[in-house]
Amino acid sequence: MKWRFLNTGASTGKINMDYDFSLAQNAKQGECTFRLYRWNPYCISLGANQDFDSINFVKANRDGIDIVKRPTGGRAILHSEELTYSVIYPIDEKTSARNIYHEINLALKKGLQIYDERLSGVNLESSQPDFQKFYKEEISAVCFAVPAKGELKFESKKLVGSAQRKLGNAILQHGSILCGGYHKNVVKYLNLSAEKISSIENEIDKTTTDIMSILSDEINYDKLSAALLQGFEEHFLFEIEETRTHRFIEDKSEIVV
Repeated sequence: MKWRFLNTGASTGKINMDYDFSLAQNAKQGECTFRLYRWNPYCISLGANQDFDSINFVKANRDGIDIVKRPTGGRAILHSEELTYSVIYPIDEKTSARNIYHEINLALKKGLQIYDERLSGVNLESSQPDFQKFYKEEISAVCFAVPAKGELKFESKKLVGSAQRKLGNAILQHGSILCGGYHKNVVKYLNLSAEKISSIENEIDKTTTDIMSILSDEINYDKLSAALLQGFEEHFLFEIEETRTHRFIEDKSEIVV
């Protein structure tokens, strides 16, 4: 399998999600894509099946927070102090989506440990929550409220949240690598009472962590990007021959080198 790496910098929520969707729709057999990106402005993304009315648009707009839908499932995420990854993996009838999910998270784990040895405690969640029951609770409006099986955690707290979807002949998997704690502010934009928001805030503090909190140090995003790329190279046994910065032309819906 041939791999290519894209570091596309910071873009709006719509451009970031359209970019991932376009990469998946235009995937070539035998070629995987590993992409890293950030968000400007900060953006709340909702799962494909999540209602927009769960978010207070007036408050989000007032605070300069963008809002977008993801092509994948899950619940609300405030993309802020994070590095986001996506992987486009072409598939056939023999491909196991579950296995791809597992292998991608192992590559992320290796990359985090390369970034700093103090992240050697990062592990994959071994149990699966009862999502049917969980989605009946108001806290389920927030994606980082509970780790799913195979996601990355540190000392039982969720560090990387991921979602996956089959699009045509490829799997799109993308997720948030939490670098700071600002993502917790997502609860302030939920259409819930102040009392319920306060309760969810307390729960999020118990269920999530981030690299800055673990290391007590500022994040070097360039170093983190390089470490994650190395993690993927070592895990999937490939070498990037040429790293290019791509940009997405929104009005033409095409990818330009």
